Amino acid sequence: MAALRNSIDAALRARASRVVPGGMWGHQRASGLSDAHPQFFDRGLAGRIWDVDGNEYVDLMCGWGPNLLGYGHPQVEAAAREQAMRGDALDGPAAVMVELAERLVARIPHADWVLFQKNGTDATTLCVTIARAATGRRKLLVARGAYHGAAPWCTPSPAGIVAEDRAHLIGFEYNDIASLDQAAEAAGSDLAGVLVSAFRHDLARDQEMPTAAFARRCRAICDASGAALILDDVRAGFRLHPGGSWEPLGIRPDLAAWSKAIANGHALAATTGGDRFRDAATKVYATGSFWCAAVPMAAALATLDVLDRQDVIAHMVALGSALRDGFAERATRHGFALRQTGPVQMPMVLFDDDPQQARGRDFCAALLRHGVYMHPRHNLFLCAGHTKRDIAQVIDAADRAFADLA
Repeated sequence: MAALRNSIDAALRARASRVVPGGMWGHQRASGLSDAHPQFFDRGLAGRIWDVDGNEYVDLMCGWGPNLLGYGHPQVEAAAREQAMRGDALDGPAAVMVELAERLVARIPHADWVLFQKNGTDATTLCVTIARAATGRRKLLVARGAYHGAAPWCTPSPAGIVAEDRAHLIGFEYNDIASLDQAAEAAGSDLAGVLVSAFRHDLARDQEMPTAAFARRCRAICDASGAALILDDVRAGFRLHPGGSWEPLGIRPDLAAWSKAIANGHALAATTGGDRFRDAATKVYATGSFWCAAVPMAAALATLDVLDRQDVIAHMVALGSALRDGFAERATRHGFALRQTGPVQMPMVLFDDDPQQARGRDFCAALLRHGVYMHPRHNLFLCAGHTKRDIAQVIDAADRAFADLA
């Protein structure tokens, strides 16, 4: 700990504490990890990151999801630099906006149109606003424990929130059809929409893929009532399926929220929708000074070019399967029981009999010492920049981390 106290990272934390409330805010606050985890980083390349003290890690968080192709992807960054030389935030959008919208509409089966924003919260909030504008109703069904952003209507923190912010939200349990039906009955004729995550990826709990029956029931409730089925694909978009995460289920949403990986780390979000909601989308007023910035859109176009040329999902699945097998084998070897849930390219790794994730934090701290960065309570992310060598290093580091714990 003495080295940490005398580090560049520690000096930056001290400086930040004087000019930033709490020194850091939100989900990237290192205090939610172990005492050993760095707060500040210097650079990233492919599937690796370096902190400000020069320590190198295989990165299993991928910037909390935006890094899909690998940090510093040459094609993406070249497109971004070229657009930056022409202009970014101008008096109106650049032509790249139309091209990107056309590409996304062609790629995403449910989409007839697209609107652009900057963050996932922007996109989920706009979906809800459009659903209410289209239906003239107020009630929204949301899964308990799901994360849909940091606006007052959905933030997980109660600070600064009043009851009126959430007066029209009705909770249900993800994948529980009876619970979903009860929520729909409670909403009655005032149901504007059903908002669902691509899969259940709540913090610090086992993940669940949606069952086909649950997805069909969400669709049926919306069809019968005229409400909007809204898919929050902010976290999973382009990681599970090229056209939307519920495509394998055969269920298409009316509206969907996208962000994270769609521009490989450049700040961009999107709301997609069907023609039934086009008129409402033209009437709501939602905007931002940087929402039409051209550089992230150029980066997104280049990202789509790579996705069209390479089977990025298959690459992540192959590496994720190897990682899952390696974690399981090493844990058993050292006498630990792990629960690994969710898609292998976005896995959750938890220890049995560890309700407060104390052992998970110790494991992540040990991994850090051996050159791997991961989170004890949040799902991990793999990217196309990861290699077999990276995964082998992670498994070897896990072997040594389990030995440290044992």
